[in-house]
Amino acid sequence: MSVSPVAGATAARPARAQLLVTCLVDHFFPDTAASTVRVLERLGVEVVVPERQTCCGQPARNAGARADAIAMARHTIAVLEHDPSPVVVPSGSCADMLVHQAPLLLADDPVWARRAAAVAARTYEFSQFLVDALGASEIGATAPGAVAYHACCHGLRGLGIDAQPRQLLAAVQGMTPVLLPEDDVCCGFGGLFAVKLPDISGAMLQRKCAQIAACGASTVVVTDVSCAMHMQGGLDRQGQPVRVRHLADVLAGSPA
Repeated sequence: MSVSPVAGATAARPARAQLLVTCLVDHFFPDTAASTVRVLERLGVEVVVPERQTCCGQPARNAGARADAIAMARHTIAVLEHDPSPVVVPSGSCADMLVHQAPLLLADDPVWARRAAAVAARTYEFSQFLVDALGASEIGATAPGAVAYHACCHGLRGLGIDAQPRQLLAAVQGMTPVLLPEDDVCCGFGGLFAVKLPDISGAMLQRKCAQIAACGASTVVVTDVSCAMHMQGGLDRQGQPVRVRHLADVLAGSPA
């Protein structure tokens, strides 16, 4: 299988990467972790999974539990800095934590600020790593049916990632692209937002599910399993046959 390169991709193509699995993927969507590994290995990347990784601290950060967030951020940095390889995260929210929030949390400590910045500089969200670091635009995936894309908030707004997942999806064979109206509008999950403000979160989810049902897609692709879990739950409760899948599962050819 040949991989189509992206114009202007970096010359130094990584041959090895660390996988930060993330809590939700580890506990609820382990197949997505396996899909991430399969895609990276298909592209010739050796994948290592640091054993001591835990939560990156993002939920604690969002909850205002600063001391806990700092402790978890320090632990995650210490685990990831032992290997100089890039860090790949199948989640925009956890990638944003490492890239932006951890350096902010540790900014008052010169030593930890330096360590946080070093890890942040080589941390990538999954689709970002494929396109920007590996120069891949076509993975050799097949996904029949009508497929729409929902842009998850942290990847889009926190990391500025939008073109990369769309580019990878456009090269998937056999699918019929479907436009999801307001595909860049939040689904209502937002981590602790859904817990603290369930009525608002539920209203946002209802709007998203209605748009999904109306667009005619059989599959909606996302880059965060948190959004997938939230949207799939809403669709299932409505009796909609639409499946919400992580981009890694689609690119790996995992069964629906």
